[in-house]
Amino acid sequence: MKPRLSVLAGIALLSVVLAACGGGGTPSSAGRAAPGDQAAPAARPERDATAEQISTFALDVDTASYGYARRTIREGRLPEPTQVRIEEFVNSFGQDYAEPDDNGFAVHMDGARTDGAVLLRVGLRTRGVGAEQRRPANLTFVVDVSGSMAETGRLDLVRDALHTLVDQLMPGDQVSIVSFSDTARLISPMAPVEERARLHGAIDELRTEGSTNLEDGLVTGYQEASRAFRSVAVNRVILLSDGLANTGETQWRAILDRVGDYAAKQVTLLCVGVGREYGDELMEQLADNGDGAAVYVSGQEEARKVFVERLPANLDLRARDAKAQVVFNPATVESYSLLGYENRELTPEEFRDDSRDGGEVGPGHSVTALYWVRLRAGASGQLATATVRWLDPDSRRPAEVSRSVETGDVRGDLWTKAPLRLQVDAAAAAFAEYLRSPWTERGERFGLGVTDLAAHAARLAEATEDPDVAELADLIRRVRSLG
Repeated sequence: MKPRLSVLAGIALLSVVLAACGGGGTPSSAGRAAPGDQAAPAARPERDATAEQISTFALDVDTASYGYARRTIREGRLPEPTQVRIEEFVNSFGQDYAEPDDNGFAVHMDGARTDGAVLLRVGLRTRGVGAEQRRPANLTFVVDVSGSMAETGRLDLVRDALHTLVDQLMPGDQVSIVSFSDTARLISPMAPVEERARLHGAIDELRTEGSTNLEDGLVTGYQEASRAFRSVAVNRVILLSDGLANTGETQWRAILDRVGDYAAKQVTLLCVGVGREYGDELMEQLADNGDGAAVYVSGQEEARKVFVERLPANLDLRARDAKAQVVFNPATVESYSLLGYENRELTPEEFRDDSRDGGEVGPGHSVTALYWVRLRAGASGQLATATVRWLDPDSRRPAEVSRSVETGDVRGDLWTKAPLRLQVDAAAAAFAEYLRSPWTERGERFGLGVTDLAAHAARLAEATEDPDVAELADLIRRVRSLG
């Protein structure tokens, strides 16, 4: 197991070097955003549970929105409101959901009362797998080597990271390398790790030049991954870029149209965002619509967390096209609103339409969705039922599992009686909500100002002894100082 971690650490170093890569974009405004600078995403209205009982959405394991916000806040500026996605903030934090006994999902539901309503949590978890148990991997790295990589010493560090990676890979794994700037170039066709001399030579060929033709890079990467496809292996394209495409096709839909046939052949995608200026929409939509996930890294610690802790879960798959559906009981629920997932919402009919794209979920992954729910006066009994549906990664056979929650399962006050992890989820969601409208006094749902939110986060950091929660508390403090 430890040799696998060394491999991933090598990849992490690559990402650390790339993390400072940027350029070509328009700098974001520093300090506190003002009304009119950029429209915040519209808040989803509360829905009448009598007229509209069903909420359906595709699962999403992306965390890039939180990663990029973390970087901008540390630099003394706020992310653009349109780059803040509540679900990606919440899903950036660890959960304590029990794992299922099989290769499907465990469904967890709980809630707590707050501000005259209930914060309902739907948690999903897959069973983990050790690194030594995963299938071999075909990894095609598509690396941005455009002009922003030309700073002194940066490409040397990239080469060193790739050399380390090649030296640490295990038998059964294979790697190919594509670089792109004005055009793409297949630096090394798919090769087994036993051919280390050839791989090391290919790494030494990396040179910076030109602009960012992400389309050509991704198409070339998919072509190589498809050519070398192995049914017994995990076949994945890993795109490392700032997402600031300025040559060739620059819109995500047009790029996906070019690679759609390859993606349909069970070649999945991991988008690793890097750079001070970052093409958030392009990278997010490539991941969401290309059977993949999007993460963002800006430093060594973050890169290690992504590639050592999360990449094993991203390499293999437990579920393809996973979707969730929550059915509310109108006898107990007056209205509800899903927090986040605006880009992933589906119609009720699409839940069992297996041609409709869902989310890809790996081993040991947790996915959380929060609902703002208003109960009827004196309500008791069943509150809601959550169902997750997915396709087996190999056979494409559909499966479902459900769980219900009763009004009696709802805890007392959110900030004093709820489980700590639910409180952390609430703090992350409230922070995202605040960043979407930072010129307002209090968040739309939680009714918290940034000072109160900072106090809750600091308390939770101490109670959980979780460095990720401590980091959240620090970010909230920084945002408060920007005011």
